[in-house]
Amino acid sequence: MSRPRTPLGGELPLSGRLVAIDLGEVRIGIAISDPTQVVASPAETLHVPREQHGPTLDALVDAAARHDAVGLVVGYPRRLDGREGSGAARARRMAEALHERTGLPVLLWDERFTTVEAERVLLQGDVSRRDRKDSIDRVAASVLLQGVLEVQRGRRTG
Repeated sequence: MSRPRTPLGGELPLSGRLVAIDLGEVRIGIAISDPTQVVASPAETLHVPREQHGPTLDALVDAAARHDAVGLVVGYPRRLDGREGSGAARARRMAEALHERTGLPVLLWDERFTTVEAERVLLQGDVSRRDRKDSIDRVAASVLLQGVLEVQRGRRTG
């Protein structure tokens, strides 16, 4: 199971909609939870130039507001051995900027295998190659978020 990092701005609330962000190389996947934090659902894919931090941040802040987020989860790329992956610093910078701009708690979450799992889900659903390319990032974000929701459930009952 993925280990959470200490969230920026405190623990995620135990109720209300959470928004997960999968910072891909070309696309950014967005997933949302239901307000009771039981189910994660793919929401949207953003196409924002990677080199341009400002427009990406603006688009993510807008997505958090549109989805009435009470907390954010940002995918944290790690290597198989657990060390930080090449995108980890970018994810950390984005998480800090999101917390600063929204005031919401932001959790960095180990995203190893989320894209692999998303691909498996889409293949099982017999989704065409073209449609998989269009939806893989938001499905990966929902896989990421579902892991967080499992931990949230444990916090509520434990």
